[in-house]
Amino acid sequence: MDEPSTPAPASLATFDRNPMQFPVRIPFVETLGFELRRSDGEACEIEVEVREELCNSWSVAHGGVSMTLLDVVMAHAARRSDGRPIAESPGVVTVEMKTTFMRPGTGRLRGRGTLLHRTASMAFCEGSVFDAEGKLVAHATGTFKFLKGLPVGGRFIQRNDASD
Repeated sequence: MDEPSTPAPASLATFDRNPMQFPVRIPFVETLGFELRRSDGEACEIEVEVREELCNSWSVAHGGVSMTLLDVVMAHAARRSDGRPIAESPGVVTVEMKTTFMRPGTGRLRGRGTLLHRTASMAFCEGSVFDAEGKLVAHATGTFKFLKGLPVGGRFIQRNDASD
């Protein structure tokens, strides 16, 4: 079987071009130009237009762009897993992520993340990136830890709304 069982989103042309507001400000996500399209208890979907500055030497999406898209959609899915709005749920950090690349990413990409399982302190998610025709570009699984604060350089940053 060539493709995982993760269902592809509808053609990108069918989606409204007005993105939703991200519930958490992540400067790196803003720099990449990610656009939130869906964030609910079932899934998170984010789109990005592959621009020249996001490409590798082959003139296709750099693997880091696809991996970041996967990381962010899975983290958002993890944060929505308790039914509360993201702004009211604990922050998450990525503990582990495994990514498989199937084909080059070009044009407009859509990432979709879903929760597989949740415990009191961890979330286990999967995500897929699709191109504009709905073809699978990359797939990942990830483990996320819920945090209310983050120890950094001898200090403790406490922010309930933080996310990687």
